[in-house]
Amino acid sequence: MQEYPIKRGLTKDLDARIVIELKNCFGVEPEKTSHGYRIKTGALLRLDVTVGTGGKSVIIDTDSDINAGDAVILDTNKRYRKYLDVVTGFSTKERVKRSKSVGEYK
Repeated sequence: MQEYPIKRGLTKDLDARIVIELKNCFGVEPEKTSHGYRIKTGALLRLDVTVGTGGKSVIIDTDSDINAGDAVILDTNKRYRKYLDVVTGFSTKERVKRSKSVGEYK
């Protein structure tokens, strides 16, 4: 389970954007759960997305299919990174930099 902060200004429509971008990035209709949304696609047996405390982050929990082929894994990873980019508003490079700076202060 991983929590990702949302860029300032992108928190207002976060719940709707979670659903829209799951459809756009993965091409599947998300299932509404008691806490958020769930999809199953590619090398992901389960991808759960919930809005974090205060609506300023997303919490993502996944289960991977270890038997998936290399091409499926690469495609799924590409889609997952794109999803994180558009939902959080931060690029992969920015997310890594932020996680390292937070880790230093723990």
